[in-house]
Amino acid sequence: MAENYDVAVVGGGLAGLCAALAAADAGCRTAIMAPQGGPADGRTTALMMPSIGLLRQLAVWQDIADAAAPLRIMRIIDGTSRLMRSPTVTFHASELDLDAFGYNIANAPLLDALSQGLARTDRIDRFDEPVEAIDERGDRVELVLAGGQRIEAKLVAGADGRNSLVRRVLGIRVRDWRYRQTALVMNVTHEFGHADTSNEFHTEDGPFTQVPLPGNRSSIVWAMKPADSEAMATLAPERLALEVERRMQSILGKVELDSAVQSFPFSGMIAHSFAKGRCMLIGEAGHVFPPIGAQGLNLGLRDVVDFVDVIRTVGGVSDARRIASRYNSLRRRDIASRTFGVDMLNRSLLSGFLPVQLMRSGGLSLLSQIAPLRQLVMREGVSPGSGFRRRFQP
Repeated sequence: MAENYDVAVVGGGLAGLCAALAAADAGCRTAIMAPQGGPADGRTTALMMPSIGLLRQLAVWQDIADAAAPLRIMRIIDGTSRLMRSPTVTFHASELDLDAFGYNIANAPLLDALSQGLARTDRIDRFDEPVEAIDERGDRVELVLAGGQRIEAKLVAGADGRNSLVRRVLGIRVRDWRYRQTALVMNVTHEFGHADTSNEFHTEDGPFTQVPLPGNRSSIVWAMKPADSEAMATLAPERLALEVERRMQSILGKVELDSAVQSFPFSGMIAHSFAKGRCMLIGEAGHVFPPIGAQGLNLGLRDVVDFVDVIRTVGGVSDARRIASRYNSLRRRDIASRTFGVDMLNRSLLSGFLPVQLMRSGGLSLLSQIAPLRQLVMREGVSPGSGFRRRFQP
């Protein structure tokens, strides 16, 4: 006989674990299918303040705050050799009366803290087996695990990544694309302090981004041509550290590698719909971004916030189809606008077409010179919609 739950979450990544904790916090008896023992994740994530607010609500943030570094200043630097170069644009959290835009933290301790949160929550049962089949039956969805166990839930959250089984079972099509770029990801130590400042150098091959970690440490995301990334990844650590220092124009002094080097092809994906029937898509099951502008996980955590907000608004999970429909409507604009914005930013940087370079340079010049416009962009980056609401509300 199948076990019955209000909510079943498929997927044990950062977004899936947060979705399970949030559903339990909303009073739902929750099951999460989250196999353990995957590859170690050496990446870091820059979480904006609304995401930090969610982690605080879920009683997770206090466990990891000391492992995170605040992002108080964010700077865009034109590192190209093009004729039309943009001025440096500096964003200060203090302009918005914020202590920080957010915090950067390694994914591994964040995953550990979320897993510990699951273990101490009596409304959540965790199953380590993957889901093999999903079937919506009447007022419930049945999920069959690899070992044959059956789980039934009124509502399903598919947070099972880019190759989502939930999405495939629902028959939701996607639009996906590739860029001729690969990101090298690593952590480094450096001679000088970073002053809680993130620097994004725009180059002809894509962004090179340094993001603070606690102490004299930073995470690096370096976009380049795939062939160049393969050659760079084979360099001796001392030589690669020197290349990183040169790309950062030595603003943080001597650099040494502090982690293994990982590589990730740049790509994007967006689902045609984010819910169907009694199921909805969360995180990379519904949208995938290249690592630009700290958008990926922050967008996934906004999925989680809307997911549980709809459950609370409707008054529980009994009307699951209404919840899924409302969730789809709520997420569409945010996801579509972020997808378009990140895609255009990356393509404009890669373009050698002079009018495109002029538009990009002109836009950054306006941000540098006009404080109200810069503040609007900062508010939208931290919390989508807040900048326009603040600007245009009477």
